[in-house]
Amino acid sequence: MAGGLVALLDDVAALAKLAAASVDDVGAAAGRASVKATGVVIDDTAVTPQYVHGVNANRELPMIRKIATGSLRNKIVFILPAVLLLSQFLPWLLTPLLMLGGTYLCYEGAEKIWERFGPHHEEVEQAAPVTTIGPEQERTMVSGAIRTDFILSGEIMVIALNEITDEAFLSRAVILLVVAVAITALVYGVVALIVKMDDVGLALTERASTFSQRVGHAMVKGMPRLLAVISVVGTAAMLWVGGHILLVGVDDLGWHVVYDAVHHVEEAAAEAVTTGGGVLGWLVNTTASALIGLVWGAIVVAIMHVIPRRRAAAPSH
Repeated sequence: MAGGLVALLDDVAALAKLAAASVDDVGAAAGRASVKATGVVIDDTAVTPQYVHGVNANRELPMIRKIATGSLRNKIVFILPAVLLLSQFLPWLLTPLLMLGGTYLCYEGAEKIWERFGPHHEEVEQAAPVTTIGPEQERTMVSGAIRTDFILSGEIMVIALNEITDEAFLSRAVILLVVAVAITALVYGVVALIVKMDDVGLALTERASTFSQRVGHAMVKGMPRLLAVISVVGTAAMLWVGGHILLVGVDDLGWHVVYDAVHHVEEAAAEAVTTGGGVLGWLVNTTASALIGLVWGAIVVAIMHVIPRRRAAAPSH
């Protein structure tokens, strides 16, 4: 009896170790998958605050909560089953879908640059913000944010899936579920902090402490700068991630010229210095990916906006 009990306890301990290892593996895989989706995550974080810009302070967090709920529903109810079925039955479609998502990222990044420096950027900058909205407008804004999130969430999940294609079906499902929940919590938690930062700053300015007042004024003044920095970083991340997806995708599809050229320069840069060669090589690869993303995105922007606009402006004979 004692021997049987010891054997049972050994089995339980072994199962516990296996379960712990599985949790660690899931966590590590989810972490790798999430890192690969960084560019889209930053873009999602940068885009969402605009949907509550100018809204009454007491409606900001409820709106963010609704958008976050819609985002989680997008990922878990619609996108997760679709990408799992895709990976199980049509895995060859993963690379083309990734490249399609990469093209969208490049287009978004290049379009943001076009809007910032193009001929119509002054009109965009001078646009008056919304000051008050009614319930119907709020529902419209939340629905628009959730629709935009669907595209970004789809890219996040496909990018994450591409990092775990060697895992078993159940493991893929669990890892993607962890990624969906973790990224949604991260994005909308940060968004909530960003949109409430000025309110917290204003509250601090009303305190008796001189230090608190200084911190409050700094937070209020820093809000526009923070949003500007997030926007720039998000644009750069979109070009980098989108360009890298295209770079790797064309190599996977059999066209190795561009990938081999970038890889050769990356190795040469890494070997050219005695210390920090890995970092320098990474910078070369990242810069090349961003340039590829910018060029490809500019082509798509020209096709979607510039050429049709010029044709419309051309006088008819």
